[in-house]
Amino acid sequence: MVINMKTAVVYWSSTGNTEAMANAIASGAAEAGAEVSLFTASEFGSAMLGDYDSIALGCPSMGVEELEDSEFQPMFDDIKESLAGKKVALFGSYGWGDGEWMRNWQADCEGLGITLVADGVIANETPDDEATENCISLGKLLA
Repeated sequence: MVINMKTAVVYWSSTGNTEAMANAIASGAAEAGAEVSLFTASEFGSAMLGDYDSIALGCPSMGVEELEDSEFQPMFDDIKESLAGKKVALFGSYGWGDGEWMRNWQADCEGLGITLVADGVIANETPDDEATENCISLGKLLA
């Protein structure tokens, strides 16, 4: 009997750039054999974590290189203590800066004992072909 990994891809997007990344990650995970569910941040919470073996979290850089604070940050705060032992990946888009929000987010995760499957994937504005391929590869790592 083959047991498929169950992967959740959870994101927040205002322009569609991070949503496009989420779709590419979901595609990569499915291509590698995972059963994938796609959620916006407002649709996901800690009660759902037990249903998934791996999780991709996506949020664009907001404000002064920080996570979106009205939907994504509260959801992340709700689940972060329960992510240890899961395969976790981070992704997101940005329009300015150099990816500091992703480096800070990765450091926060590592400080909480969360094991990331790879460095976070970032895209400047709309994901180009390279960023899309990186997202697909990230999805495959989660599967």
